[in-house]
Amino acid sequence: MSSNSAVMPFPRAKGILLVLIAATSWGVSGTVAQYLFHQHGFSAGWLVVIRLMISGIGLLFFAHTVAKQNIWSIWRGKKDVLGLFIFGILGMLGVQYTFFAAIEHGNAATATVLQYLAPVIIAVYFCIKTKALPVKYEVMAIVLALGGTFLLVTKGNLHSISISRPAFLWGILSAFALAFYTVYPGKLLTKWGTLITVGWGMLIGGIAFSFIHPPWNFQGNWQFSSFLGVTFVVLFGTLIAFLCYMESLKYIKPSEASLLACMEPLSAAILAVTWLQVPFSLAEWIGAIFVIATIFILSMVKR
Repeated sequence: MSSNSAVMPFPRAKGILLVLIAATSWGVSGTVAQYLFHQHGFSAGWLVVIRLMISGIGLLFFAHTVAKQNIWSIWRGKKDVLGLFIFGILGMLGVQYTFFAAIEHGNAATATVLQYLAPVIIAVYFCIKTKALPVKYEVMAIVLALGGTFLLVTKGNLHSISISRPAFLWGILSAFALAFYTVYPGKLLTKWGTLITVGWGMLIGGIAFSFIHPPWNFQGNWQFSSFLGVTFVVLFGTLIAFLCYMESLKYIKPSEASLLACMEPLSAAILAVTWLQVPFSLAEWIGAIFVIATIFILSMVKR
């Protein structure tokens, strides 16, 4: 008994470290995307197509070669195929493009925090679905989320909006897209697993969007720094981050992993302020903390 208790902390620490690496990589990738958009003239559409297609192929390759999964079996059922296309286009592509568009029109810090309104949207959705009144924790989370959004958008001034309307609208759409992306693929994930579902979702979303933004129609300034930026967004900010997050679930609970993933908006905000010199007022920091706090509050709700 004593030997087991001595061994247990290491796997747990490994799981915590993996999810922190994933969350930080996601947050940093948003700031790197801002650098590519604002400093090198890259377009959100092109980066989304490249990110989804390369990461989708990478995840499916990992599932086939390392996890030894049959990546083609999901295509046998018409209902699963339809669900996969809905998830890939409305869920995966939806959340990626709206998020990058919010960054392109604004900044990574605000876009990432606005996207983290998704858990509140999910909580409201389940209240409506179950026809149940929200419990006190949910009410508290909704109030904090609204207050945090108000502070982010206005810096506490009722008579002004501190971010552009396109940035705000894309950020809100990103939150709804993330909510859909989180809730919709439940049956697919249970039946086929995360690697296959997300891998095909990414590839389908990337291929569908390539008809609107072909990957060969590139605009921007290629330099060594921008090449490193694209590599980071695609490789570390998507593929490796996702695999680290999935690996962490072997050692810690999903609820713990989702809470630790709150490092994403914090890392995005800190890096945007320190590296890209994005002005972030005290009111905006308080707003960001309010939104992030909703994750911790909603984790206490047993629904």
